[in-house]
Amino acid sequence: MDALGNRIVVVAFDGWNDAGEAASGAVQALRDRTDYELVHSVDPELYFDYQYTRPSSQMDATGRRELRWPEAALWRPAEPADGEHPELWLLTGVEPARTWQAFANEFIDVALRDDVTGFILLGAMLSDVPHTRPISIFSASANEQVRETLDLERSLYEGPVGILSVLEHFAERAGIPTATLWASIPHYVASATPSPKATLALLDRLEELTGIDVPRTRLRTDAATWEASIDAAAAEDEEMTDYIHQLERTRDTWDSPEASGDAIAQAFEKYLRRRGEGPGDRKR
Repeated sequence: MDALGNRIVVVAFDGWNDAGEAASGAVQALRDRTDYELVHSVDPELYFDYQYTRPSSQMDATGRRELRWPEAALWRPAEPADGEHPELWLLTGVEPARTWQAFANEFIDVALRDDVTGFILLGAMLSDVPHTRPISIFSASANEQVRETLDLERSLYEGPVGILSVLEHFAERAGIPTATLWASIPHYVASATPSPKATLALLDRLEELTGIDVPRTRLRTDAATWEASIDAAAAEDEEMTDYIHQLERTRDTWDSPEASGDAIAQAFEKYLRRRGEGPGDRKR
């Protein structure tokens, strides 16, 4: 972990970056693992649109009504790390609605003040993948040294981004190295949230990178139940079953040890043609 250092902020936000609540679920599992104390919280008036992310009403222990406002906050372990493994801080909350550059700079300033040495940003996206196969985790970094040290990919994505990409950009610009982990969630189970199988996959990959073990017995049980419930729903829908089998064949082709780049490309093009989205037929 020399590339990311010994004080790493693990980041996840509710919203656009968090399909199936997989990333926020992973951070919650980390938070349940040990006690954390607040380092910094933003002023919600500056960053949130209350018509989009409304405050909520709740009762306190005395029965008095309170308002709970949208938040984004940085947390650190109450007890220092033992030195054998890196210390994992947590940055979590709701994706802001405005002034993203100021939002990112506010947290980067705090990270620099408190000698944070790296960021690992967790996200999840809806993809054309089957629920019956292991959840794919795309592990990447914008930092060349991190890529070489941890054997990560370089993302070539171009297009709209969420707050994770903004934080990654500002962290790297400030000299704090980053890595990103993205889980691929089957798009046809978007309503079956949360997706514990994806949360489990993110935590497995995070452990590979940091050595931090998070209790996952309950998550494994929840993941098996989640998969079984989708199996049951698919068994009653022949069209859905056929579609899942198509996704399985494509995924198995990609994972096959003898699959060449050309074979993978051909299989993917064939899959797109079946959907009417092949070269020359792509929907506009």
